[in-house]
Amino acid sequence: MTMHPLDQFKQEIRERVAEYPRNEALQRASRSFFEEIGVGRANYVYNFFWLGVPIIQIPQDLQAMQEIIWEVKPDLIIETGIAWGGTLVHSASLLAILEACEEIERGHVIGIDVDIRAHNRLSLEKHPLSKKLTLIEGSSIDSAVIDQVHMLARDYRRPLVCLDSNHTHDHVLAELEAYAPLVAPGSYCLVGDTVIEDAPGAMSSERPWGKGNNPKTAAREYLRRLHEEGRSAADGAPLAFEADTLIERKLVLTGSPEGYLRRC
Repeated sequence: MTMHPLDQFKQEIRERVAEYPRNEALQRASRSFFEEIGVGRANYVYNFFWLGVPIIQIPQDLQAMQEIIWEVKPDLIIETGIAWGGTLVHSASLLAILEACEEIERGHVIGIDVDIRAHNRLSLEKHPLSKKLTLIEGSSIDSAVIDQVHMLARDYRRPLVCLDSNHTHDHVLAELEAYAPLVAPGSYCLVGDTVIEDAPGAMSSERPWGKGNNPKTAAREYLRRLHEEGRSAADGAPLAFEADTLIERKLVLTGSPEGYLRRC
């Protein structure tokens, strides 16, 4: 049977990307570029906007999120860590597109941050996509906040989670325990800034996190617990995740290696 052209295109991507880890020149260039943008001299991630709101992300990771959201078609995105709010608006805009294409009935974004600065809250509340946003101020691992998010999530069928707040091992692990069980089968829990483990000097200066104490170590520990202990998701089904290595390999430059966790 002849392969459909789109399936052939995807197969070519998988074959091409499989060679990237062995491409020393490509990997060397990636490490060099990331070191330059990560040490603070270039402040590269502070250069971009999404629909008028500053978005502090590596553009390649935003492309990955666009692909994931179109594939998964979530109706709820839960994000920890707000900063300026650009990622919230990014998520809301993609959910609005899914609605316009009649892929979902309604989509919503929950943003959680321990400190939502007044000017950021005002900017988000005035944004045209504000009706798609719920802002929660408080620690993402506070039991009252967790309960509130779980209550809101009951009205949605396909949640997706993005963790990008405090980057210490214990905090991220607690976030994973709290929010990963909400993720729908086939959807994702994105653990941000796992690259801290690989570039500690560039990412952890004067921070409480660093090599051995960061989102990647938390993600690995969480996957180990799931494998050894067995857990159930919010829907009662067995809970299992795997790192989507195709995404990080094809991006070449990502802040979240081993952090794109797909629920099996």
